Amino acid sequence: MILDRLENADIYAKVHPAFATAFAILRREDLASLPEGRHEIDGNAIYAVVAKGPGRKVEEASIETHDKYIDIQYVIDGVDSMGWKARVDLGPETDQSDPAKDVAFYTDTPTVWTDATPGMFAIYFPEDAHLPMISDGMLHKVIVKVRV
Repeated sequence: MILDRLENADIYAKVHPAFATAFAILRREDLASLPEGRHEIDGNAIYAVVAKGPGRKVEEASIETHDKYIDIQYVIDGVDSMGWKARVDLGPETDQSDPAKDVAFYTDTPTVWTDATPGMFAIYFPEDAHLPMISDGMLHKVIVKVRV
């Protein structure tokens, strides 16, 4: 997991060949005006999902992992309290898991919580279980999905 501010994103551009493109999307001047939902960037290699609405309560959500994609979760507005746990420390997947949608859910609780505020991003790799969208208020964020 990586947690930082967008102005420092260039430090991480060499971690993955598509990260420079992903960060360029997050720097778009019209980013906050994009409608909710999926936005194609490079077919299934890179795409973005705009989410806007009330945050979830931790007891209403499950920690998750992805096998095929890295998540870059960027906060435009609100405070997203995101949980993290090492994937190797997770118990078994729940019945809600869906390999076709590249998501597995677990009943585990995060071992670390971080608050991401506007202008911050978190990168979650397949080795990182994460529990995003936890907030008492409204959230507006963009999740860029980068194929591994």
